[in-house]
This record gives sequence, C-alpha cells and structure tokens, in this order.
Amino acid sequence: MGRDLFAEIMKNERDNVPAIYYSRVLSTDSVIEDAMEKEQYELFETEWAILKVVWDRQPVTAPDVQEALAGQKRWAYTTVKTLMDRMAKKGLLHIDKIRNLYLYSASITKADAIKSEIKRTLKRAFNGAFTPMVQFLVEHEQLSDEECLYLERIIKECREQKKK
Repeated sequence: MGRDLFAEIMKNERDNVPAIYYSRVLSTDSVIEDAMEKEQYELFETEWAILKVVWDRQPVTAPDVQEALAGQKRWAYTTVKTLMDRMAKKGLLHIDKIRNLYLYSASITKADAIKSEIKRTLKRAFNGAFTPMVQFLVEHEQLSDEECLYLERIIKECREQKKK
C-alpha cells in the first residue's frame, strides 16, 4: 500500500482529521518493525521499580533493592531476588558474582527502556503516528507556561537542525 493511499485512508478513518497529523504514520507492520530497534524491552511495573533502583545505585545487591523499595512495595527478599534473577535471564540485568555476593547492574540504559516504552505506546495507541500523540498529550495535560516554552524551543531546534 502506497504512503499517499495510506494517509488518505487514515484521514477518512479518523473523522476527517487533516492527513498532516498522520504524516509520520508508518504504513505497514513490517515498516514499523524495521523502524523500531531490534532490542525491544517490554517492562512490567515490577521491573521498572527494580530498574529505577539499579540505575541509581548500581552495582547493587538484592537486599539493597528490597530496602530501597520497602516504602513502596512490601516484597520479601526472596521475591526481589527471584524477580532480579528473572530480569537477568531476560537480559535486563547483569550479575557479577563475588564469592557469595551477587552484584546486579543494568544491562539496558534508562534511555533505551524509555524509548522502547514510548515506541510501543506510539504503535499501540496512535497507530505509529507521532503528531496525534503529541497533540493528545498537549491537549490532555495541564502544561505550565514554562513547559510550553520548552516545547516551543525543542521544535525550533528541530527545525534549525533540519535546515543544516
């Protein structure tokens, strides 16, 4: 299916919203998959909680993670250790064993995890269309004047980069 035909279909399917809003739509699933990085991380809430502690304190032990999360989660040591071992098997964490001490560090960066999460949301909720997602966020979040100015600056910088 050609990009122009796809844009026209998207326009008709979305209550005659101008096609410009869907100009970044990826036209087929194979294109979406090609555009996304080979490494996709689908993190559960529990994995996010653990990774946030690991990113801040790495290398870290399972008891340290349990203690750091004690105010939010009431997980037993065995639960944290099991989750972290499973995360290591998934490639999310790296384990260094020094005698009886297991030190965990992140195998993925925070930026890669966030990028993967955003791309997955973009694909699921907005059919890969970037502009409607941004429009939705701007319209449904209470942005401060400072945040609006920041967004305007980002857009300006993007335009200047494209001119180069």
